[in-house]
Amino acid sequence: MAITHDYAAVEPARAEIDAMAGPLVLEFGAPWCGHCIAAQPLLGMAFASHPDVRHIKVEDGSGRPLGRSFRVKLWPTLVFLRDGQELARLVRPHDAADIGAALARIDAPSG
Repeated sequence: MAITHDYAAVEPARAEIDAMAGPLVLEFGAPWCGHCIAAQPLLGMAFASHPDVRHIKVEDGSGRPLGRSFRVKLWPTLVFLRDGQELARLVRPHDAADIGAALARIDAPSG
């Protein structure tokens, strides 16, 4: 798996996210959001070292249930999960190293 460049056409259900096995990053934002656009190169650099991490971009907005269930308030918000459990979160990241550290936390071998 690699970094996803397009927002999901259909927002996944929270139960589907909670049931996903392995490492996953949910990226909440919008295609027109300047902060989201600025974060894309940082995400690309960080994800280059973590090719097995699933990445789902979710277009967020008022009344969108998945974003509300994760209490997203600002974009982009990155939620780092492993086996459905949130282990880290970054809001408006400005450093690829911070993203990489959170990725390493969820991409570490279980055990």
